Amino acid sequence: MAQKKAHEVDAWLAKPDRKTAIVLVYGPDRGLVSERATSFVKGAGLPPDDPFSVVKLAADDVDKDPGRLVDEMRTIPMFSDRRLVWLRTNAPSKGVIDAVRVLTEEPPTDAILLIEAGDLKKGAPLRSLLEGASAAMALPCYADESRSLDTIIDNTISAAGMTIALDARQALKRNLGGDRLASRSEIEKLVLYAQGAPQITVDHVEALAGDASGPSVDAVIDAILLGKIDEFDAAFLKITATNQLVPLLTSALRQFQSLDLLRDLVENGGKTAAAAVASARPPVFFARRDTMEKAVSRWSSQLIRRVLDRLQTVVLQSRERAGLSVPMVRQALLGLAFEGARRSSVS
Repeated sequence: MAQKKAHEVDAWLAKPDRKTAIVLVYGPDRGLVSERATSFVKGAGLPPDDPFSVVKLAADDVDKDPGRLVDEMRTIPMFSDRRLVWLRTNAPSKGVIDAVRVLTEEPPTDAILLIEAGDLKKGAPLRSLLEGASAAMALPCYADESRSLDTIIDNTISAAGMTIALDARQALKRNLGGDRLASRSEIEKLVLYAQGAPQITVDHVEALAGDASGPSVDAVIDAILLGKIDEFDAAFLKITATNQLVPLLTSALRQFQSLDLLRDLVENGGKTAAAAVASARPPVFFARRDTMEKAVSRWSSQLIRRVLDRLQTVVLQSRERAGLSVPMVRQALLGLAFEGARRSSVS
């Protein structure tokens, strides 16, 4: 079977099989999916910003032009021995699956297809197709376990030339969730906060946990969910003034991931929006329950998955073009806020 277990993925990425023509990276931890996909690109030795070597596609690109994915994979590389086509999709459409099936039947020898996908359950068409293909590899990404978090903490803190006390480590791990991107962002923020100290202490962790930045991030996200454009602009200005763009993006990803799970309980579990929010674990903070109930009732699963695709793309683009990150992120999130306004007007 062309697949790895979750604990085998990092080892495979460190030494990927050159015969593999299609790589699927999928799972509920979108931060980890993104991180491992980027790791694979770096390991392939292809510059991600070179349009001649790396072609980036979204699922919509394939849906609009069904033959494009196959055409890109069949294009002869001009300046390297292999090309890479990087496709991002949360819930693969029939058009994407059909195009990938063509490639599994006749795998290219001078191109690699890298697919970033969402949480594909066992038996999902794309996952089943690639797990059974000889020239493909499926790599699952699940929420960080304690050991994985320790590795991220150690690598990030040691890279800054610092150490962390045992009680501080335990306190930090209690504050981290299951999303790799969000966890790394929180650790990096802690390192920046404790800059100049040889060791991170529990006082640093507790001080950062009590930082007042959280409410302003929530204000932006709530404005998006409810479609309150004026409130979005005011809250986003506060974010840019306090340099919280990365926490905002990771929080937005985490919020829409949670919304996706809650909406699934409504569409497939027969629950009301209120019952779905009440069952959330960890519990939704009481002051935000009304917002979440409205969001769960208004945003469909299909729309939420498109939003997750868009957010993931913005995260990567804001890293690649740091100088344009503020207007880029604002434009993307403002578009989501307008979508929230449309949802509000039809509910």
